Amino acid sequence: MAPETVNLLIIVVAIAVAAGAAAYFVVRFLKGSIKIALQRESFARGELVEGTFALEAKKEIHGNRLVAALVATETYTERNYKGRSQRRTREVYRASQIVEEARVYPAGFTANYNFKIALPAGEVREGNSILGGALSLLTGFGSRVEWRVQVSLDAEGVDLAASRRIYVG
Repeated sequence: MAPETVNLLIIVVAIAVAAGAAAYFVVRFLKGSIKIALQRESFARGELVEGTFALEAKKEIHGNRLVAALVATETYTERNYKGRSQRRTREVYRASQIVEEARVYPAGFTANYNFKIALPAGEVREGNSILGGALSLLTGFGSRVEWRVQVSLDAEGVDLAASRRIYVG
């Protein structure tokens, strides 16, 4: 293939991917939204994370499950066999609370829900064990754990979701 044809093909694929992503978010926005509200954003280990969220259905939604979750992800740097660094992310903790089971939310539906999820009392990094610590020394050069409150409505078609970052010290 000619270089001009390859460049044109790459541009067309990039535009198609961008248009698909934009269409997904437009459809999700037109379906409804979730907004999370927290009284505070900083917590100590072992504390209870309390908050509310508002669910708005702009169109009728056939929901399978409405879930509030507390999620910790660890971002770390790993060196490959060629000595190059790569950033990796893995989920190291998840506690979830089912708010509602399967239900149909009619068009124009709005409601506020409360949730309470406890933070773990100790560290959640995988490097807590002796083997995990040794593995961290061999593969990672520092890591960081980020905490989020996530609310999601698993629904037919496009799911609704929202998340808010919290700080755990």
